[in-house]
Amino acid sequence: MTEVSELALPEFNFDNTFARTLEPFFVSWKAAEAQSPRLLQFNQELANELGLDASALNTETGAAIFSGNEVPNGSMPLAQVYAGHQFGGFSPQLGDGRALLLGEVIDSNGRRRDIQLKGSGKTPFSRGGDGKAALGPVLREYLIGEAMHALGIPTTRALAAVTTGEEVYRETVLPGAVLTRVASSHIRVGTFQYFAARQDTDNVKTLADYCIERHYPQIKDDDNPYLAFFDAVADVQSALVAKWMGVGFIHGVMNTDNMTISGETIDYGPCAFMDAYSPKTVFSSIDTQGRYAFGNQPSILVWNLARLAETLIPLIDPDTDQSVNILTERVSAIPATHESYWLSEMAKKLGIQTAIPEDDALIRDFLTLLNEDSVDFTLGFRTLSDVLRKNKKEAEALYKNTKALDEWINRWMGRLKENKDSPEQIADVMDQINPIYIPRNHMVEAALTAAVDATDMTPFSKLLSVITKPYNQVEGASDYTLPAPKSDIPYRTFCGT
Repeated sequence: MTEVSELALPEFNFDNTFARTLEPFFVSWKAAEAQSPRLLQFNQELANELGLDASALNTETGAAIFSGNEVPNGSMPLAQVYAGHQFGGFSPQLGDGRALLLGEVIDSNGRRRDIQLKGSGKTPFSRGGDGKAALGPVLREYLIGEAMHALGIPTTRALAAVTTGEEVYRETVLPGAVLTRVASSHIRVGTFQYFAARQDTDNVKTLADYCIERHYPQIKDDDNPYLAFFDAVADVQSALVAKWMGVGFIHGVMNTDNMTISGETIDYGPCAFMDAYSPKTVFSSIDTQGRYAFGNQPSILVWNLARLAETLIPLIDPDTDQSVNILTERVSAIPATHESYWLSEMAKKLGIQTAIPEDDALIRDFLTLLNEDSVDFTLGFRTLSDVLRKNKKEAEALYKNTKALDEWINRWMGRLKENKDSPEQIADVMDQINPIYIPRNHMVEAALTAAVDATDMTPFSKLLSVITKPYNQVEGASDYTLPAPKSDIPYRTFCGT
């Protein structure tokens, strides 16, 4: 291992409000020593956005920092504590079992961002695990997070991926790795649940005050800031899940410890994007009952937010019954909020800029066509712009029942006549809403297999370069638009980092 401790480490300019003000919410900790860290992937664009010295970090020194071997000046490494409902069952203590928050920085846009190591070794919350991460899951999270960012979906992002030079033991022996993850914060619904389960109202209030100050300062002078806080979280999460539904994304493990207060997508474990459209689609190997199937995500959104509401009962009103009634009313309103976001999201995919209630039937009838003919979700929407350009061949090739498609197209075209723009102009706008490239599951697996089994990062780099330009044709990338070849073996994803 190259010694870097005597060298001047790059400055991060940490401003660690979580560590300074929320002592009961974490344990200070140190990463496990990595034998021979090597920087495998570095996000220079994100480093610049964070105000970091990218040239100084894209080095052996950066590898030492991003493995946890070196602690940059001002960092206060800590493991956060939280609880959570996992597949409906409550675990009163979870926490960062393989992650360490290095600290917070203020980025070039004035936003506060966490920088966290994931896979950096055991913590007091490891629950018997080794706290390490394998290379494949680290690279999967890197890929999917960057793809989601390029699609305009709020998400945690990857700053770096480092191999540790060690082996980790799962079903087989795998190369170890550490992911450096960036988030608006790592506070979850489960963080509130940890203290609420202990009837520690004072710390629930402390956490709520911190979250309001950090994420929703516009509501801190509200007559009832804690109710406004719940409404704000419900709103951003409703919008987030609507965006997932708009691109065919399946999180795979929507536990309450995987739902952020900030409204960002977090914890890309058994996640995937649909090929053939079906609301019942499940990829996660551990979701045997389909709890987190694609079509169930909106209802799980409501269920998770109801769990957040429960933690806030003592803060809303001195009268517990009144507090419960108020929050029950707010939770009951979430489906309509989500539906509004979903309707707007899906209408724009059809070239409708201002949705009206009657558009709901048009959208759902199109989804029925996709479902009945097992049409690829991404291509089903993308080829609609070709129809507007008077080329129906690619669209029709996706369907068995072209008569039903033609009937729907006639209805759709009639709706678009209310738009002042020409069909060609609408098509151009749609092409910047409906991606042509997503992280196709077979492409992701091929890239990860090459990286893990053959130490070949070329497929990963190529895939990353394509999916981070999701809306525009990339020369030589036609294979990246195609669904996986038909197989009798269903695709499965696994929790892994």
